[in-house]
Amino acid sequence: MNVSPSKENILKRIRQALSHPVPVPFPGSEGNNSVFQPPADDLAVQFAQEFTRLNGKFLFCADLQEAAVQLQQLFQVRQWSKVVCKERSLADAFQSSVQGGAFYTQLNDCDVSVTGCEALVSRTGSVVLSAAPASGRTTSVYAPVHICIAHSSQLVYDIKDALSLIKDRYADRLPSLISFATGPSRTADIEKTLVVGVHGPKEVFVILVEEPFS
Repeated sequence: MNVSPSKENILKRIRQALSHPVPVPFPGSEGNNSVFQPPADDLAVQFAQEFTRLNGKFLFCADLQEAAVQLQQLFQVRQWSKVVCKERSLADAFQSSVQGGAFYTQLNDCDVSVTGCEALVSRTGSVVLSAAPASGRTTSVYAPVHICIAHSSQLVYDIKDALSLIKDRYADRLPSLISFATGPSRTADIEKTLVVGVHGPKEVFVILVEEPFS
């Protein structure tokens, strides 16, 4: 097959270019590196800043005993008597904080729910939840107020770090649901007016405990 001189010139230039490749002018633009830089502050500090910026309420406690006292005071001030907690370890730790010394069992008319979490994402102020714990899929979203009890070891910087943590924890048996809750439920779909508490809790508390859970 005959090749025209102009086409041959183009092919020649392509072959020369391939044999002498030009360095990429912006090597960092290929998406290999994270866009977000590591935080200057401690992960707990950054999470608290981002979470409260989203209208979340943050409490830091040195240990579970202090957390139990904080919860008891919160329940008394808000007059919450119907408190649901389905996770056995949390229920045992905070049973004394509830009025009457017993958690409520009905989610449909409760005042508040208490759950754990999979991780806390400091960059976005997100709480990572899953269906794996005894709380299941609905406890953290059905109640009008959600209180999450987390440990400092569950703090991660970015979403990819949270997913890696979950993958390491469950291997090939991932939970059937993994969700990222970033502040109280809110929407502006109706006439661009912000409404809080439409698809989930109106208030979200995170109590971060420093010492390891026993």
